[in-house]
Amino acid sequence: MRKLGTLLLVIGGLATSAWADDKKPAAGGGDKGGGNGRVKVYDFSGDTIEGDLIKPEGSTVDARDFAKHGSLIHIRKDFIPEIIKSAEDLP
Repeated sequence: MRKLGTLLLVIGGLATSAWADDKKPAAGGGDKGGGNGRVKVYDFSGDTIEGDLIKPEGSTVDARDFAKHGSLIHIRKDFIPEIIKSAEDLP
């Protein structure tokens, strides 16, 4: 029953959308929508735009140099002897 109701709703929705599209497109309407056939033309040839280039005032500030630090990684010279010693301690 539920499937039948859903089917009728879908068919009804498709039928109403088909009825809504009965109007014929106006001549010269093109793909731009509206469909009333009137063309709007905007003419900006007489308009002059005047202005100044706005720049920030003052001087540029360079980023400060980062401090130089030594490496935090230190190579241990007694690493291999410690490994061997720990291996000898295994039972």
